[in-house]
Amino acid sequence: MIEPSLSDNSEYPSLLIVDDDEVFCDVLSKALTKRGFSITCAHTIDDALNLAETSTPEYAIVDLKLSSESGLVLVEKLRNLDPGTRIVMLTGYASIATAVEAIKLGATHYLAKPVDADEIMAAFERTVGEANIPISAHPLSVGRLEWEYIQRILTENDNNISVTARILNMHRRTLQRKLAKRPLRE
Repeated sequence: MIEPSLSDNSEYPSLLIVDDDEVFCDVLSKALTKRGFSITCAHTIDDALNLAETSTPEYAIVDLKLSSESGLVLVEKLRNLDPGTRIVMLTGYASIATAVEAIKLGATHYLAKPVDADEIMAAFERTVGEANIPISAHPLSVGRLEWEYIQRILTENDNNISVTARILNMHRRTLQRKLAKRPLRE
């Protein structure tokens, strides 16, 4: 379902928010409207593309996981519609593999949830490809390294669980269980 724009004033920059969490969209919309954006929300890739084809946004915030779809697909399509659109990818499932893929596909920056409006504003100010993936002085745990590797293989295979499980030589259900258990942030 496409939500109408909260602020239809054309003198403000247009911002498309794409997230399947309607409450998150509403809260973020209100916060960014106060910061001078004309907001439109979508909860699916198809709705977002329909909105973007009608009126290409100057800015976009895209969630990585949109129900069963990947927001990475939308990042690439938005970038193809207008290379000038500044896109910030948000995710609750942060991994280096998806961060790198998002930047390759044209995202301006990649942020892990929870995130506030000020962090998003700062991310929009960065130049394309300037995203800093924090590197810790502490080595990653074995669990975190495994998670990163699985995410990379999964991304390389267009999020296909069966193919990824075959490549990793593990049962599909085992892979699904591993994906459901996110490692602690380090």
